[in-house]
Formats: sequence, C-alpha cells, structure tokens
Amino acid sequence: MNSGVRMYKTLQKYFGYTEFRPLQKEIIDDVIAGKDTFVLMPTGGGKSLCYQLPALLTDGLTVVVSPLISLMKDQVDSLKANGIAAAYLNSTLGYREIHEINNDLLNNRIKILYVAPERLMMSSTLELFKNSNVNLFAIDEAHCISEWGHDFRPEYRRLDMLKAKFPNAAMIALTATATPKVQEDIISHLKLVDYKSYIASFDRRNLVYQVRPKKDTYNQLIKYLIKHVGECGIIYCQSRSTVDRLSSRLKLDGFDALPYHAGLSDSKRRKNQEDFIKDNAEIIVATIAFGMGIDKPNVRFVIHYDLPKNLESYYQETGRGGRDGLECECLLFFSRGDRYKIEYFINQKQSKEERDVALYQLREMVNYCDSNMCRRKVLLNYFGEEYDEQNCGKCDACLEPKEKFEGTEAAIKLLNCVDDLNQRFGMNYVIDVLIGSKTKKIIGNKHNLLKSYGSGHEFSKAHWQSIAREMISLDLLMVEGERYPLLKLNQKSRDLLTGSETVRLTKPAVDVQIARKQATTPFTDHDMLERLKKLRKTIADKENVPPYIVFADTSLRQMATKLPKTRDDLLQITGVGEHKSNKYGDIFLKEIAGNSEKHDDSSSPIFNNTTKISSPVIPKKNKLKG
Repeated sequence: MNSGVRMYKTLQKYFGYTEFRPLQKEIIDDVIAGKDTFVLMPTGGGKSLCYQLPALLTDGLTVVVSPLISLMKDQVDSLKANGIAAAYLNSTLGYREIHEINNDLLNNRIKILYVAPERLMMSSTLELFKNSNVNLFAIDEAHCISEWGHDFRPEYRRLDMLKAKFPNAAMIALTATATPKVQEDIISHLKLVDYKSYIASFDRRNLVYQVRPKKDTYNQLIKYLIKHVGECGIIYCQSRSTVDRLSSRLKLDGFDALPYHAGLSDSKRRKNQEDFIKDNAEIIVATIAFGMGIDKPNVRFVIHYDLPKNLESYYQETGRGGRDGLECECLLFFSRGDRYKIEYFINQKQSKEERDVALYQLREMVNYCDSNMCRRKVLLNYFGEEYDEQNCGKCDACLEPKEKFEGTEAAIKLLNCVDDLNQRFGMNYVIDVLIGSKTKKIIGNKHNLLKSYGSGHEFSKAHWQSIAREMISLDLLMVEGERYPLLKLNQKSRDLLTGSETVRLTKPAVDVQIARKQATTPFTDHDMLERLKKLRKTIADKENVPPYIVFADTSLRQMATKLPKTRDDLLQITGVGEHKSNKYGDIFLKEIAGNSEKHDDSSSPIFNNTTKISSPVIPKKNKLKG
C-alpha cells in the first residue's frame, strides 16, 4: 500500500473523514517527512489533525505541549474514543497514574502524550522522553511563547531548549491567532530549522455576524433565546457583576444558564464549565475568563452582551462557536456607553504606549460595529486578509443591506469643514461646527466665522456622525492619534474635493431590523435527531465524557438524514471511524431502525453490565495496511 492510500485509510479508520480541510494534507506531508512546521490556522480549521494523524503514520512518540489541563483531558478523551492510545501528564494525576503512564511510554504503548510546559521542563520528564523515542514535538497555542501575544505565558519561553536536547525530533508550532510580530517571535524562539510556514484564511464561513443596538437589550436577548431553545450558546459580559445579574435573571425566566468568572470558587467554575460541556446546561454567561481550552463543538450562538475591548478578542471569542462546521450566530450588542467605560479603564494604564495601543484597538472595534460594509470584510481586513466577495450572505450588512444615497455633496461638506479647521480637531467638534452649534468653545475659537460653519444644517448630528464613520471605513477620511483622535484628509479626500471621485453613502436607519440568515440545509427527521441526541447523552453520562466525544452533531444530523441500516452505511457518516462504529454502531443502528417506536433506555445494551467496551489500541502498520 503506498503512503497516500495509507494516509487516507488511516484518516477514515480513526477519525471518520474521507477528505482533508484546506492545507491539512500539505502540513501533514511535511510533518511526516520530519520537517519543522509553523501553522497559523483559525479555530475550527483542524489544527489538531496536523500532528495527530502523523503520530499514527510514523514510529515513535508525539509530545503535545498544551497550556491548559482541561484542553488536554478533552483531547485525550477524544483520541481514546477513536481507538488511539493517548495520555496526558499534569498535576491532576496521582503517583500511581503517573507511574503507569511512565511505564507505558517506556514500553511504546502510547502514541500521543499531552504535557504542560511546567511538567515538560522537569528533569525527570526530560529524562523519560530521552528513553521514549520522541519523534515530534507539537507546540499548541504557540502564541503563548511571545511577549507580544495576547496570552503570554513565561513558562513557554523555556521551550527554546527542546531543539538542543532532542535534535532528531521535528517540531510543529500551531496557533489560531498571531500577528506577524508574534509569528516571527514563535519561529525565532523555538529555533525552527528549514521550516515551512502555513497561514490559512481567517474566514470562518459558517459564522454569521450581526451587530444590534444596545437598546432594550434584555428583551432583545430573551426573544433571541426563545427562538434558540435547545441550542448551546455562550453570552460574554465585561464584568463579573453583569455575569451574576444576567445569569440569575435568565434562570428566573426559565433559561438553563450558568455563570462563569474568576470571582467564583475553583470548584464552582469547574462544575459550571463541565455542566456546559456535557450539555447539562445550555447557556454559559461568562467574562473573558471563560474560553481558552474550550473545545465544545456544538456552540450554536456566541453573544456579546457588552462591547469587546478589541477585534482580536472578539475574533477569538466568536471562534468558540461552530467548531463542528455547522452554522453559528455571532451577535454583538453595541452602545457608545460601553466604549466610554472601556476608555476609562484604558486611561488608567501607566504606560503611554500601552494606552495608545489599547485605544487604537478599541477604535477599530468600534469601527467594526459602526461600519455599513460587510462585517466579514472589515474583520478579515483588520487581520491583513483581502476579502473580495461583494456579498458574504452571512452578516447583517449583507443579508439586509441599507439603502444608499448620492453622498458626494454631503461628503464634500464634511471634508471642507475638516480642512477649514486645519485638520486639528476630532469628529464631534468638526460636526458641531458643521451643524452650526453655538458652544462656548466654537464661539471662543471664532470657528462660527468659518465658511463651513452651519453648512450641514440639513442633517442631524447623529446623521453626520454616521456619515463620518462610513467615510472613515471607506478610507475617504483618516483618523490620527490614539487618546485624542483627529480627523485628517488623505489622497482620496482630495479626489472627492476636486470632483474626480463620487461616493454613495448609507442612509441612517430609523430602526435597525434583525437580519434573517439564510436557512441551513434541512435534515430529514427532527424527531430522529432529538432521539439520537438523547441516546448520545445517555451514553456520554455513563462514560463520564462530553456528548460530542461519542458523536459530533454533524454525525448525528447525517444519521438522521441518511438513516444508515448497516455498519458499512454507518462508516459513510462523517466522523464515524472503525472504532466508534464497533463501539456504538449497533446501539445507534437499533435506534434508527426503530424510529417509529419509543426508545426504552432500560433495554439498551449500554446498561448491560456484561457489555465489554474495547480499549484504545496503538495502530499497527499491519493493521493500517488492511
């Protein structure tokens, strides 16, 4: 069997997939060839497979460095459910468990080992690895290594010694978010040799982006949640008090919501997180303390009740939705009051450089909310990626575009006013002059004598603000300065003023409507899907794992649509490999076959104490050839 056929057979056998996502195969080919690799791939892009599949196709041990205990356990549970020999070493294990894992490593009974960076740096661990034939180090969440990264962890800096101690082991560094500066820091610090970089698109096509005005917000939220009963979602808030207040209110109104923030006890946070991951609770209301390491694939909505501080955080938090590839709605409630609250805290920072960076990031976040352009285009442009499609079909700006008007005359009036003021004032002051405001500052500066004073009386201040923001987003007007942003002209401004360019602008909406997203592809039997979910939950609770470890929602939807009748049919379902087919196949096929009968839990084979659950095994070359 040639290597290509073997790769696809292994992919289907252990992971239940028949094809790769973009860039996965190229990355895996390089890793198998023993090359160092840097991977920047958005959440949900399939980074884990880039080192998990090579681990099965090569000799030796793959060591995965991971910063979070919860993420390690989740990944190991998922690998074991696929029949792959995996383990983790961290502070949650007792002496006996660690001793057993050490023995398994020395006897080549483990293919993939997850380890925290602190544990990895211990002399006993390094000695163990020297005797365990390590052929690959996978540095997950690699942005933690950079002081410029948003999750910098000092212990990650010590990973620079791995190349010296294990010169024959290849290395793959993976992250979902990294600016060019962070990318350089990762590659340099890990001492990647003759490496290949893979940078995937930041576009998460299954995410639907919407921004709504933060007005009567709780009632808007209730109406939204009523339409999404039975679906799992995250609601992000800026403060602990808002989390407590909102989660309590939702619970009183009959919603299955739990709070999560750093002010709760460790045990309470752990329990609430576990209840959410295991589908015992549908909604988690949280601060940004909740997030990294959460690999729950069936999050169907991510709501920002308050304004995020920057687009990096917003992108990362919305990225926790739709990891299974199915649609997820990302809803953000926006008010300028939130902006001013964030600005207040930014201005408390001691470092001017930190203040300026934070204010710039906040301004870009606000521009995203204000923009009438495609949300996806604005977001991707921020990360340096061009998005050329005219209509993404999955954001409020594209689903229900606002009416346009010939805005050249209005734009010229605004630009003339900026020019009259020598480009030395901010947006609100410029607009006050434009509409003829009689403030003390304007009169004192004698700006009421300017030619442009009062020339924009036909529009309200709010309308002019909308025009100014849109012109900024269209690059027809510039903003300079962080703490005191001033309006400035550029070449496009000059082109408008000279008459060589025209512009159409958006009419301000009287009331913002809720965008209606395109319908997702329907599946055959909703009742069947619910029964399969119930069966999955029963099995997951018995095995003490999250339901998605048994089968992902994508797999259950395909089962409910295709109604497989045999094990061979089941293997055609995405995400169903041989191990899961052998372990759960008969149970699910029985449920599907009896779709007109009520499922009797007491007769299910999973409640039979004599049922033997097969153990994870190390895939052997002779087995892969078959």
